[in-house]
Amino acid sequence: MSHRYWPLRGLRVRTPRLELRLPDEGLLDELASVAAGGVHGRDRMPFVFPWTDGEPDEVGRAVYQHVLGTVAGWSPRDWTLSLAVLHEGAVVGRQDLMGREFGVRGEVLTGSWLGLAHQDRGIGTEMRAAALHLAFDGLGARYAVSEAMTDNPRSLGVSRRLGYVPDGLQVEAVRGAPATLQRLRLDRAGWEKHRSVDVTVEGLDACRADFGG
Repeated sequence: MSHRYWPLRGLRVRTPRLELRLPDEGLLDELASVAAGGVHGRDRMPFVFPWTDGEPDEVGRAVYQHVLGTVAGWSPRDWTLSLAVLHEGAVVGRQDLMGREFGVRGEVLTGSWLGLAHQDRGIGTEMRAAALHLAFDGLGARYAVSEAMTDNPRSLGVSRRLGYVPDGLQVEAVRGAPATLQRLRLDRAGWEKHRSVDVTVEGLDACRADFGG
């Protein structure tokens, strides 16, 4: 299939178990359904923007619209790559890679979520490793940053395994109450030292200019 006007559609990032790709209409509907099925318990909120509040259909619709919005709002100076994560051919979650003035700063921000049924299987670490490979090896990033609530051991554990180091704390208002976030930073040397997942990237040359590098 030709991706003449949106070559990002041809981008594929693969690990031994996963494939990450920009979702087409069918995969986007599947991604929304995974989100609607739940990504965390109702007694907690791991996101600064509480997009998972609401009824299942509302959550699924929000995910659908968000991904479409990242495509519509894309520019080489300000981009969000929202990739569907597939395991054994089925969508299990989403991995985001974001750049603001990436060509100047050389820094990316990651964010992600997994459906409840797919957690605690090492998928979160593997899909972040895939995004980091795309950033450092594919795009030549100098740094990757992330953040997580201090009471979110899963996300913090993924960052620790991949070599991130603490980069300060910040307080945000979440659901009308203060929440403390741990900022994390990974440089190229740290990424190279902690690489443990084989990753391949396909289709990057066709869309490299879209990342502003």
